[in-house]
Amino acid sequence: MPQFTSYTLDTAPDAAKPIFKGVKTAFGFVPNLQSYMAESSELLAGYAALWDLFSKTTLTAHEQQVVYLTANFENECHYCMAGHTTLARMQKMGEEVIAALRAGSELPDARLEALHRFATLVVRNRGWVDDAEVDAFLAAGFTRRNVLEVVLGVATKVMSNYTNHITHTLLDAFMKGNEWSKSAVA
Repeated sequence: MPQFTSYTLDTAPDAAKPIFKGVKTAFGFVPNLQSYMAESSELLAGYAALWDLFSKTTLTAHEQQVVYLTANFENECHYCMAGHTTLARMQKMGEEVIAALRAGSELPDARLEALHRFATLVVRNRGWVDDAEVDAFLAAGFTRRNVLEVVLGVATKVMSNYTNHITHTLLDAFMKGNEWSKSAVA
């Protein structure tokens, strides 16, 4: 198995250091995901930019977590599922919603379930979502802008989920208690 370097603020390539400083300011530390991404400063910068842009969308913080957790589930990312479970709990998302997202089951809230279903289809079908499904998403109160914002959220998670698969990223301490694997759900 190839070994990837887990960089620190001191050992990171120069182009990654300003991004690490921003991440450390936001989280209080540099998460393991970003420590591996620093091998490619461009990947790290792209992920940071998409993360920031997705946070500015018209989707609420809880809706953003629904998109992220849905993509994490579909992409079977143990690291991001644990991390976003922690973030969702910090945002006071309902435990029943979090549990359903971690199980890949129907959400108890109709609006969030419409978002969950749409995001699931975007990931599973690699963007090939039937017009009827887009119409159902819009009928649930979402907008055409939201359709494209889901694509942005999914793209953000592709970068992190795939990086974690390849580098075998270990969980950070703050994720303790939120460990997850899709096989444990089945």
